[in-house]
Amino acid sequence: MEQISFFIEQHISNLHFPTIKATDIIEILIISFLVYHIMVWVRNTRAWSLLKGVVVILVFVLLAEVFHMTTIMWIIQNVLYLGTVAIIVVLQPELRKALEELGKKNFLFGIFRDNDEEEGLFSDQTIREITRAAFEMGKVRTGALMVIKQEDNLAEFERTGIAVDGIVTCELLINIFEHNTPLHDGAVIISGNRITSATCYLPLSDSTMLSKELGTRHRAGVGMSEETDSLVVVVSEETGKVSIAYKGTLERNVTAEELEIKLTSIQKKPVEEKRKKPWKGRDARNGKKADA
Repeated sequence: MEQISFFIEQHISNLHFPTIKATDIIEILIISFLVYHIMVWVRNTRAWSLLKGVVVILVFVLLAEVFHMTTIMWIIQNVLYLGTVAIIVVLQPELRKALEELGKKNFLFGIFRDNDEEEGLFSDQTIREITRAAFEMGKVRTGALMVIKQEDNLAEFERTGIAVDGIVTCELLINIFEHNTPLHDGAVIISGNRITSATCYLPLSDSTMLSKELGTRHRAGVGMSEETDSLVVVVSEETGKVSIAYKGTLERNVTAEELEIKLTSIQKKPVEEKRKKPWKGRDARNGKKADA
């Protein structure tokens, strides 16, 4: 017992346990959140392959240090700065996309969002007009490319076309894509309930997963969905089929109902309004019954 008490006095009693404050816990959670999302981002980009290459280089540097390879260490020390710059240049698209994704996060619960938009990004009428136009053009084999804007700024793509600034209607869309008209070539960009530009040029996708039978119009639709968060409606001139490009994937031969569902899913209509309508309907029905 004397030996145990002596050991405790000499070792355990001198241990210092730091006090943990609430701010320390918050700091740990923030760092864990950032590290996790950085690892997820690295895993889903070209940075993952680059990271494996960096690990191989670090192992080589460690061996050079252990075996005192002074010439190699001197080269590494002088090339380190250039290597850092090279990594930034190589990962420039991924870094830009990561910052854009960070900017899209609604950390402030929509404080910068316009609260007057009770119908969401666009109205139900706009959904119906786009759907009707797509399938009307499909019946007569008129090719079309319609970009529906969400949060990403599409100004750089709008500048490649001709300003329209017209309310979205089935007739206007059909007239724009009609053969032998000045605006039929290229894409239409729809922002909210208005057509902002026509004859716009879109980036082509480099994906090897797309079928070889798909033409430039479909590749442009997929490319736009890869570069931005927009939803792109594609009408094939050869088959008249309607396809949807969204988040880098292409859904082919969709029905009118499926297109409406997809457009509604990105409408972002406030939940309060969606809940009001059923209750209004019930109140109206109850009112009619009461009057009867």
